[in-house]
Amino acid sequence: MKRTLVALSLLASAFSAGAEQIEVEYKRFYSHINKIGDESTSALQFAFGFLRVGTSNLCPINQATIVTQKQDIPLTVTPENRFLVPNERALKLADAYIVIDLGEAANLCDMSVQIETTADYVKTEYTAEDLAFIKQQYEAFFNEMGGFLSFMMPSVKGLTFRFGDDELDAPVPGAPDITNGMLMLDNNWLEQGKPLKLPVEPLRITALAKS
Repeated sequence: MKRTLVALSLLASAFSAGAEQIEVEYKRFYSHINKIGDESTSALQFAFGFLRVGTSNLCPINQATIVTQKQDIPLTVTPENRFLVPNERALKLADAYIVIDLGEAANLCDMSVQIETTADYVKTEYTAEDLAFIKQQYEAFFNEMGGFLSFMMPSVKGLTFRFGDDELDAPVPGAPDITNGMLMLDNNWLEQGKPLKLPVEPLRITALAKS
């Protein structure tokens, strides 16, 4: 019996040892988020997470907090294990850092940066003007990122709507079907100037890009 208890104790320790807390300088996040936010990219934001090495899955995040000498600022972690970081130059000047409590060992997780639409553009109904505006925002982002080397950046070939259910398959009136939790609208469809009505809200809209 004692051997069994010892084995269980060691097993529990092994699981808890898998979790790890890491600290990342705020300025590393600021270098990304400071690149968007003007009128041409106001509908976009960066979402951060940690991709499990060798997979397409995100590492679990128990908590994320901005830490300064004067205060701690908790960040909201989404159910899919991503978080947003505020664009505050004062935090950069204060040498703030972000403490992330991972559910796995840090050496198994690489930082993942995703450009997506803000929450204002997560809804079920879109006008043709909404869709054109979102596409223009992504085009402006890639053009600004590329500068005079913009010809080397990916080009926006349309929009991708990603849903919370990876297995969602559903018809969309007047548009391609949702398949495996994704709806892809290419430029040919967008140029028809149609509205879009979805059966459920997407998690986000990203660019359908091609190098």
